[in-house]
Amino acid sequence: MTTREGAGHVSDSGDRAPINNRVHHVASGELDGYAAISGGTAGSKKLWMGLVENPPLSSTDNHHHGDSEAGIYVVSGHPVFVYHDGTQEIRLASGPGDFFLVPPFVPHREENPNPTEPAVVVIARTTQEPIKVSVPELYQLKEPDTRSSRPTS
Repeated sequence: MTTREGAGHVSDSGDRAPINNRVHHVASGELDGYAAISGGTAGSKKLWMGLVENPPLSSTDNHHHGDSEAGIYVVSGHPVFVYHDGTQEIRLASGPGDFFLVPPFVPHREENPNPTEPAVVVIARTTQEPIKVSVPELYQLKEPDTRSSRPTS
């Protein structure tokens, strides 16, 4: 019979399985700040997940997450996700159960305009640790020009 002890896995012989050969459990009270799954908490190599609570009437700074994609799931509250489309700020209102994808390098911010209710979100990023690069303003991320150019002779 296989049993479970704490956050680790115990095999039939009672030996701990290698860290890269088991499921890791991080209990709700064991988060490292916001981080639930990271290199530090579970030995993750390519994924970071965390739980963030934005207090009432709060806003993050304008930022992006480098070359990491960010997936966001709204647990509770009604956060607003703001980015720039090249002509104006776009505000995406949300509620519990909504999902968002923030592509790499896209400047954005999260706001919680509610005066009494916190907004709680789960964030997953495609790096083992969180990347947050503050920027002075929101701007549209330009797609790189992938057209091939002919060499001139």
